[in-house]
Amino acid sequence: MNKHLIDPAARIQGVEEYYFASKLREIRQMNLTGETVINLGIGSPDLPPAAAAIEVLQEQALLPENHGYQPYNGVPELRKAIANWYKRYYSVELDPDREVLPLFGSKEGLMHIAMAFLGPGDHALVPDPGYPAYAAVTRLAGAKVKTYPLLPENDWLPDLDYIELMGYEKAKVMWINYPHMPTGKKGSRELFRQLVQYARANNILLVNDNPYSFILNEEPISLLETEGAMNISLELNSLSKSHNMAGWRIGVVAGRQEYLDYLVRFKSQMDSGMFKPMQLAAAAALEAGPEWYEELNKIYRERREVVYELLDTLECTYSRDQCGLFVWARIPQGEESGRDLSERILQDQRVFLTPGFIFGPQGDQFIRVSLCQNVTTIREALARIQSEL
Repeated sequence: MNKHLIDPAARIQGVEEYYFASKLREIRQMNLTGETVINLGIGSPDLPPAAAAIEVLQEQALLPENHGYQPYNGVPELRKAIANWYKRYYSVELDPDREVLPLFGSKEGLMHIAMAFLGPGDHALVPDPGYPAYAAVTRLAGAKVKTYPLLPENDWLPDLDYIELMGYEKAKVMWINYPHMPTGKKGSRELFRQLVQYARANNILLVNDNPYSFILNEEPISLLETEGAMNISLELNSLSKSHNMAGWRIGVVAGRQEYLDYLVRFKSQMDSGMFKPMQLAAAAALEAGPEWYEELNKIYRERREVVYELLDTLECTYSRDQCGLFVWARIPQGEESGRDLSERILQDQRVFLTPGFIFGPQGDQFIRVSLCQNVTTIREALARIQSEL
């Protein structure tokens, strides 16, 4: 038997499999051999979407005319619903026909942006700690990753003076993510003003990944609110976290028409439009009033209090001024790394907490705990950990 294999492209050799893909595979295997693992690692909401969204999906799926190919830039109903959502909650005026592009989840948008704007010889500024996909899509596009540190002593904010000193003249894209994952740091209008000013001065496309602004955050803001942002920025958003629709894969990128046209050139080579009933259901979900987010956050606050107990038991330290679906915590003195602590708890107590190293070297001494389990399950995780102390 010929065991010769065809080598993959160099771009694939430059990236690793996404951490959670391999870790969840390991956890599934553990579940087959003993006590079920309590997963407090991944941020996949366990709560249901709005009933109205499911009703629309069911109704529209029965119509024969809804099962054909759909427009590459989304149906008008969804684009308009997104524009209305931005106006209602962010006070941002978007032209639904020119400045809104629905996506198969915002993660897809990262790849589209990288392929449309980056290539060999280009650099992209990537936060450390930060979502690993920013570095991955940069490398897949053939560009180089230049990390900028987010430090606790700087309140997890970028130090633009430091970035200037590093001399990143070849930087073409700067990935930002506020509210920030994994640290839970909220953005501010002043931060966005400074970032827009920096991007304009250095001819950099500023991309804000903004899926967490409605979770445990009383004042959602958008980068696109900032004066001058539309000329040098794009913003990604998603219904995964804010509307409990992670598996639906519905996101959006908003910004200047010319930039979105570049993305459509790439996107149109990759897909043939989202299933229309899902788009119409997403439009229905976006019509939710403030009470939707209030009820959602009431549940997450209750869960977060139990997570605080769990972290106190581990003698971790953390800020209570975090937003988003997670709590970011520094491991106690005496622990070697977040990875070691996470692995020991997984093997000994069958509880999975995300080690911070996966978000970059600056996260090595941290762990991240998800709020996407109910209070009873989180208390069970707490009890398991307490039983071994």
